[in-house]
Amino acid sequence: MILRAITVFSISLILISCGSGRQTTSQPREDGIITLKFIQLNDVYEIAPLGGGKYGGMARVAHVVDSIREIHPNTYLYMAGDFLNPSLLGTIKYNGERIRGKQMIEVMNAMNFDMVTFGNHEFDLDREDLQKRLDESNFSWISSNVKEITERDTLSFKINRDIGRIAVPASLSREITDVDGTKVRVSFFSVTLDSNPREYVHYEDYYSTAVNTYENLPTQSDIIVGLTHLKVEDDKKLALALPELDLIMGGHEHNNMIFDVSNTVIAKADANAKTINIHTITHNTATGKTDIDSQLFPIDDSISEDPEVRAIVEKWNLVLNNKIREVIENPSEVIFHADPPLDGTDSANRGIQTNMGEIITAAMFEAYDNEVDAALVNGGSIRLDDMLDGDVSSIDIFRVLPFGGSIIKVDITGDLLQRVLDFGKDSGGTGAYLQRFNIDESANGGWLINGEPLQGDKRYYSVAFSDFLLKGYDIPFLSEDNPGVLKVYTPSKNEIANDIRKAVILYLKSKQ
Repeated sequence: MILRAITVFSISLILISCGSGRQTTSQPREDGIITLKFIQLNDVYEIAPLGGGKYGGMARVAHVVDSIREIHPNTYLYMAGDFLNPSLLGTIKYNGERIRGKQMIEVMNAMNFDMVTFGNHEFDLDREDLQKRLDESNFSWISSNVKEITERDTLSFKINRDIGRIAVPASLSREITDVDGTKVRVSFFSVTLDSNPREYVHYEDYYSTAVNTYENLPTQSDIIVGLTHLKVEDDKKLALALPELDLIMGGHEHNNMIFDVSNTVIAKADANAKTINIHTITHNTATGKTDIDSQLFPIDDSISEDPEVRAIVEKWNLVLNNKIREVIENPSEVIFHADPPLDGTDSANRGIQTNMGEIITAAMFEAYDNEVDAALVNGGSIRLDDMLDGDVSSIDIFRVLPFGGSIIKVDITGDLLQRVLDFGKDSGGTGAYLQRFNIDESANGGWLINGEPLQGDKRYYSVAFSDFLLKGYDIPFLSEDNPGVLKVYTPSKNEIANDIRKAVILYLKSKQ
């Protein structure tokens, strides 16, 4: 039987609830009851606080974790995937190479993470960069269904440790003892969704792999935990299929949730450490009963920061701000208040028209003083994979569009524009899906430009494009060599259109 409470507690109440784990001067008698604290994060792309410093921040999380560990020694810290990418810092060169998640590993090492799994965004990195991050980490990795494709074989990813190359295990089992000698064995498995195909990554079927790994866990396991990075519907399927599964600490969705399915608690925290989940797991060795009380804990500016982690964050923030000041003077300037939030999630911007996409393309349109007919940007250029809520600063726009680039003006035939729009529509779910301004679908499935039907070969249109679009990567036939591209204007260094991020910042400032 599993008990679950969905509550938001202050840190003082959490510490009070941990009191039973405090060390005493005399050795207590074994009571057959052991309590563990599992602290869960997922989908954390930024090490510093967001929203003008109001929420998130790994130094604050570190303070909460250390406060609990001080009173309750059996406290463990987990990351349910998506932490190496995307981030603005990751795109910047430092000491001759892209940072690519190095800052996150340094922070997580300082926080003494216990275990992590792969999310889909870990494989945004190329093989060499991912290997560097694996080797730099001081914590355990686990994955039941993700393997590395090598020239010779498909095997578990390897981590270079002092004792040699260690394979990332499909499962882990740990015996934990409390101060009175009560012991419990906790076993873990982990599966990740296959949404990011790469030439060096093989995904085994998450469901059959999870079932097989679960069935081969040690028979003496007292508590079974899934550390997953799946869609919540798939987490539910596992909970229904695995009767002795006690807890799923999941990722991928960016919104908090805690609920029961069958005998399993399924929990996810908000992205970017806006919240964390604190699971209090109590096991009675005499009855075999496990109780789980899951608390959602907000991370905001009311929480102190751990000095060691704060120093690491400040070091990397200095690197970031120095780079951004090459483009804008004040990265921290609040330029807009987002209410409702601006949707910068991958799933939305690669499949539907979003308010984030509308703002970016409207800024592109205005960068040419409205002397274009429309504006287009590929959804894959929007890399935030999060919401912007409340105060928005200049640096947030760099997080949204970390690769920058210019806004070009393209004179394009109506026929080619129609092909481009049709291709974008058919590319839903990929980075080639197009966010649009002044372009709408008509009732009969055609396209409207400024409210008028697109006229095919009868005329040409001037369209503001992100420069990436004309390179043929997302839309293979769209390049300067296509005869339907009649003219391309590239802005000078001093024009607003020279940097899409500056254009968006100026546009938002004008809307305050």
